Amino acid sequence: MAELIDRLFGRRYTPRGVSYLLHRLGWSPQVPAHRAVERDERAVELWRTEQWSRVRGRPSSWARGWSSRTRPDRT
Repeated sequence: MAELIDRLFGRRYTPRGVSYLLHRLGWSPQVPAHRAVERDERAVELWRTEQWSRVRGRPSSWARGWSSRTRPDRT
């Protein structure tokens, strides 16, 4: 993007400057996902469906507390 802006408008921007410009226009820079060439998508999906719920576990039965002493309903 920085090179394109330089060619079209004759203005040079750093990558961070381009990011600021894009955000002001409501856009964001797209960064490609870095994945291994050897990645097996089918094996990853199979692991997610069969193993992830077991590894992650079930949600806790206890409710999380509130750490603030200024909570309105607390006396």
